[in-house]
Amino acid sequence: MTKSELLELISKGENSGVEFKRDDIRPVDLAKEIVAFINFEGGVILLGVEDDGSLQGTIKQNLEEWVINVCRDKVKPEVIPYYETHEIEGKKIAAVSFPKGLYVHHVWHNNHRYYFIRVGSSSREASPEELQRLFQQRGQIRFDLKPVPGAKFEDLDLLRLKNYFRDIREQDIPSNDDVEQWITLLVNTEIMVEDNGKYTPSVGGIVLFGRNPNQYLPQAGISAVAYRGTEKDYGAIERTNIRGAIVAKLNEKGEILDNGIIERAIEFVRRNTQSNSYLDKGRRIDKPVYPDEVIRETIVNAIAHRDYTISGTDIELSIYHDRLEVNSPGKLPNTVTIERMKAGCRATRNELIKEVLRDYNYIEATGLGVPRKIIAGMLKHNNKEPDLIEEEYSFTVRLWK
Repeated sequence: MTKSELLELISKGENSGVEFKRDDIRPVDLAKEIVAFINFEGGVILLGVEDDGSLQGTIKQNLEEWVINVCRDKVKPEVIPYYETHEIEGKKIAAVSFPKGLYVHHVWHNNHRYYFIRVGSSSREASPEELQRLFQQRGQIRFDLKPVPGAKFEDLDLLRLKNYFRDIREQDIPSNDDVEQWITLLVNTEIMVEDNGKYTPSVGGIVLFGRNPNQYLPQAGISAVAYRGTEKDYGAIERTNIRGAIVAKLNEKGEILDNGIIERAIEFVRRNTQSNSYLDKGRRIDKPVYPDEVIRETIVNAIAHRDYTISGTDIELSIYHDRLEVNSPGKLPNTVTIERMKAGCRATRNELIKEVLRDYNYIEATGLGVPRKIIAGMLKHNNKEPDLIEEEYSFTVRLWK
């Protein structure tokens, strides 16, 4: 950081990536700011600067060593900051920078762990929901393997499970009344998990194969709306909530009893988007507004990668006169960025859900669904590249008509 860059930071004031502190700050309070930055997107702490941006300067002896000791003793896992100093108006200012952490960090104080996050220009202790989401974003927990409180074996649709293991995986299955063997099979495949000595369906198991997933996970659905114009309004062409298990259910003859929410969402798009017709050598050609493969990939990605820790929010499927949008709750998982996604980066938030959808041939193993199917598919279809939009708590794919 140059002196001019430091002056520019100070002139702009505190924000989500910059904090001003005097050098007489308590070690635990400095650790709080450090942890909050690392658990967010990284940041810089300027020591020797007042909250209002006025320069106080540093006077503490061996300040760098003191900061390093705070990072070792109070911040867990330990971190190594980038430390530098500049002299401005005869006063020494220390800039202590931290990158975004690979793990979730905490302050260790009085034999307790305290987790902090950055919210705007302040740092505060994380709520249980925020902390759970943070662990998931860092890839330290898999929410789709968490037990669903109150759920039991009977809440899983046995026919769907038979379809999956017998017809999709082509393996022997227990008899209908052999519950113990079924539970053993489901635990071994993570559709059920152990919880305090009992076996209960996992989040992934419920959303994939549940009889009524929304009884336990109200957010596990798709809110679909088709609007007449280019903005949201109450006079929609069709508005529906798509509920149920992700995958289809077939009877013993292989006939579809329930398509599952993926296919039902695709059907919603089909009936609310008219084909474009044109003549080719005297023959009428009907061209869909959006290719089926692109729609399928977009919806499957939203379901496979959404953040199920965000409650009260469905996946939103919105059809407008000029575009189609699929909004999935949750930021991109782990270290994925939009540019890395376009390059085919493979990372997932819900490994069980992804693997089962791969078994059903909804997902390829290459990780190239976005660049090869969604982006390339729309460019080939109408030469309009989709918009990929990441916001604080959601990710949107926008397809242009």
